[in-house]
Amino acid sequence: MSKRSFTPKFKTEVLQAWEDGSFTLSEIVSKYEVSESTMRKWKYRFDTFGSEGLKESSTWKKYTKDIKLLAVSDYLSGKYSLLEVVRKYEISSHSVLQKWIKKYNSHSELKDTSQGRTSSMTKGRKTTWEERIQIVLDCLGNGKDYQKAANTYHVSYQQLYQWVRKYEDGGEEALKDKRGHKKEEAKLTPEEKINLQMKKLERENERLRAENLFLKKLEEIERGQK
Repeated sequence: MSKRSFTPKFKTEVLQAWEDGSFTLSEIVSKYEVSESTMRKWKYRFDTFGSEGLKESSTWKKYTKDIKLLAVSDYLSGKYSLLEVVRKYEISSHSVLQKWIKKYNSHSELKDTSQGRTSSMTKGRKTTWEERIQIVLDCLGNGKDYQKAANTYHVSYQQLYQWVRKYEDGGEEALKDKRGHKKEEAKLTPEEKINLQMKKLERENERLRAENLFLKKLEEIERGQK
């Protein structure tokens, strides 16, 4: 059975009857032959987008990568509810925002919405060991904004994410092409163990300095917005 089509005028009439309180919800469902869930969907779209939200769109709504990131960031900050973020950025539905959040949390790249499926993730490129160290440190310094760093250095999001994980686990040596294989700690001499521990402490201090620098920059930005 084909899906029933409703005009914006019809939807407005149904919502008006519901708003006026002239009929009960069950009476409206019976009179207009519309399900309660459909009515609630129309009401949500009208409250969010106004009369435009009642129009049937034949095109895929586009969102820029920046909008997606801002929306996800606002929601994850805990300052806004899912509904508030959807309304703030005029997102078509809760499920769309939830998909962005899921992708972001799984460290997948959020991209500009395109009409087709021709877009692809930035391809990885060959880099030197020194380049990888610099890229990782910059990424840590900007609060692990993987996408920003990937765009700046023209590397793929996946490359950068793996580099950061390796660096945090094994330091600079782990970023070498041979993946920085290390001796098993049980086979290390006492002196080598001390040196290894010192390097771990240095990496941790460096990571903390990078995070503190990011937090200071963030505070400066927030003060400037007040």
